[in-house]
Amino acid sequence: MPAHTLLCRASLVASALAGFYSIPAYAQTAQDAASTDEGAIVVTARRREESLIDVPIAITALTGDQLADRGAVDITALAETVPNVTLEASRATNSTLTAFIRGIGQQDPVSGFEQGVGIYLDDVYLNRPQAAVLDIYDVERIEVLRGPQGTLYGRNTVGGAVKYVTRRMPNEAQLSVRGTFGSYSQADGVVSGSVPVGDGTIRIGGALARLTRDGFGKNLTTGLDNYDKDVWAGRGTLEIHGSDIFVRLAADVTHDKSNPRGGHRLIPGMLSGTPVLSNVYDTQGGLNNPKQDVKAWGLSMFVEANPSDAVTLRSITSFRKDDSTTPIDFDALPSVDVDVPGIYRNKQFSQELQVLFTAGKLNGLVGAYYLNATALTQFEVQLHTTYPAPYLLAAYTNADIGTETLAGFADFTYDFSDQLSLSVGGRYTWDQRDGYILRQNYLGGGSTVFGGLGIPFGSPSTNFRGKSTFKKFTPKATLTFKPDSDTTLYASYSQGFKGGGFDPRGVGVSAPAGVSQAEFLSFKPEKVNSYEIGAKANLFDRRVYVAVAGFYMDYTDVQIPGSVACFAGGINTFCGVVSNAGKARMQGFEFEGRAKLIDSDAGTLTLSGSLGYIDAKYTKYITNIANTPTDVAPFRHVQNTPKWSGSANIDWTMPFNDGSLSIGGGMSFKSKTYQFEIANPYLDQPAYQLFDASIVFHAPNNAWSVGLYGKNLTDERYKTSGYTYVGINPTTGAINTPITSSLGKEGVLTVFYGNPRQFFITGTINF
Repeated sequence: MPAHTLLCRASLVASALAGFYSIPAYAQTAQDAASTDEGAIVVTARRREESLIDVPIAITALTGDQLADRGAVDITALAETVPNVTLEASRATNSTLTAFIRGIGQQDPVSGFEQGVGIYLDDVYLNRPQAAVLDIYDVERIEVLRGPQGTLYGRNTVGGAVKYVTRRMPNEAQLSVRGTFGSYSQADGVVSGSVPVGDGTIRIGGALARLTRDGFGKNLTTGLDNYDKDVWAGRGTLEIHGSDIFVRLAADVTHDKSNPRGGHRLIPGMLSGTPVLSNVYDTQGGLNNPKQDVKAWGLSMFVEANPSDAVTLRSITSFRKDDSTTPIDFDALPSVDVDVPGIYRNKQFSQELQVLFTAGKLNGLVGAYYLNATALTQFEVQLHTTYPAPYLLAAYTNADIGTETLAGFADFTYDFSDQLSLSVGGRYTWDQRDGYILRQNYLGGGSTVFGGLGIPFGSPSTNFRGKSTFKKFTPKATLTFKPDSDTTLYASYSQGFKGGGFDPRGVGVSAPAGVSQAEFLSFKPEKVNSYEIGAKANLFDRRVYVAVAGFYMDYTDVQIPGSVACFAGGINTFCGVVSNAGKARMQGFEFEGRAKLIDSDAGTLTLSGSLGYIDAKYTKYITNIANTPTDVAPFRHVQNTPKWSGSANIDWTMPFNDGSLSIGGGMSFKSKTYQFEIANPYLDQPAYQLFDASIVFHAPNNAWSVGLYGKNLTDERYKTSGYTYVGINPTTGAINTPITSSLGKEGVLTVFYGNPRQFFITGTINF
């Protein structure tokens, strides 16, 4: 390793450790004011139960009670307080997740592209982002693991992982009823309960949630509410609690009937002159076919057996399926142009086996994982064209992608002493991708899939079946030193990779002579090498908890998906542009902690928060300009990755009327965020802050509670995503002056916003 690289990494680590001692103690997000020991939260980040402070990983854990006291609705709320994390609903949907951790992720939901952050529901990996915006109910905790988790969690966890962990049922009957009413006619209801059968060996439980809200705005063309919510969700569970075995059978279902989310157009119509709307939550998109509808369900079986005190056996079996139909109006105007009706149909079967053992100073885990999944995406781009005469053209794409993955993994920890331990592990993955991609232009109403006449125009521009196999070994090593039971210091190296695949939007007929369409439209896996050093500590008689991590990541063969306007088959249309064009370097630090400023009989005053910094930059970014490969890295940015992010929260909890009353307020912030690799002054979000407040009363023995919450108190308008099809300089990315359209007759500069100011009251009764 070059000396200057070592010096750079040493400087980074020194800066992070300096922050450990110099930053005010206002950090860990996984803490409510009443907690006495932050590090005592139990997590399963390493697939075994450990206290948070003992885990040599940059991890944030939030319990269900903490999430409830903060008024968190779904997992995207975690991004307000967890450093270097972006979680948000994808463009035009309420249910599809866009996730980035430490600069690595994916916002394109089309089949063929893999996630960069793994999402897990009770240790079951969700292979696709559709229906992955999980609503928070009946949850024990959520864990956010930052950095590659390839050894224990496998492919597509190059940025990190988010684990949603539901509660185990107690050996007593219980029933909980929660209701929420708030701004925009929000009305949520959640009923959950469980009951033991006989002596409690068998326990049955379930939860039902109904979540509704009117829109923040209106679609002025269709009359529908915009940014509304209309969700049914449920979960049923059967558990067997034996003397040396635990079995959980679980089923869950979600039906999201919310209206399509239309974007806000930022420029007047180039042809019609339609003015920009004054309300950023209003839209004018005319497309409403097919109807927006998202259905997802899953079955899982978790078995854990303990044949001896030294051995634990686990099996995790799951089947999941989701179907989505969505109308996306890119230009957000009433006319039919750059309208994209879409269908997503995904299903997966997975099986994981684990053996955990203890042999003196050695602790180990050996396992195997199998995944078989299919992802079908069908969509068409409806365009007005003038060649050879004015007519409506529909560019239809059918992308049917299959995935079969088999992996073996092992992780061993050897305790040299009570203070020093070494963990080493690795995962070997065999990953096969097969695909059938058809791209065909149709006249008039488009393909029969979306109700058109199916009149083809010309030959298919893409029509192939292909198969690719990828093999990868991803190692990890961690050295941990515990000078005492309240302090953990660690240094680690880990590697992760994201699977390769086929570009579903590419134009196969553009393949050079002698190159098949499958080869031309395929891309390789990407890889991350991560180096991390960190420290966690309980200080001052456990009144202060701090956790700090510094990291350096080499990111190679970066997959950069996208689509641009192009000419194919003699017509103006769009083309997929995906390649392993990039190399990137990420370095930064994260700080989390909590400080009890006052802890007396009168009450407890707690200051908590987080701070994240990441210097993420492309060191190589090859794009084709005038048929010449050109490195444009100086003009490209790592998307959805603000340089600074963090939060600060203060909470006062005091005895009140035989119960407890908590009054809290918080602020979260993010610096400038680029929505895509190419800077866009219309879509990119400048630095902003969000302010929240709450007051919550818990009755004695937590028999009931009531809370009043305020979110985004300053009513900040902040952009989360968008679409752009305007003329740019191909090298610098600068938008042409005057603005010209690169696709469609009106031009596309459309943006989506985060939630406005909201107030709501939540009451819970526990029986």
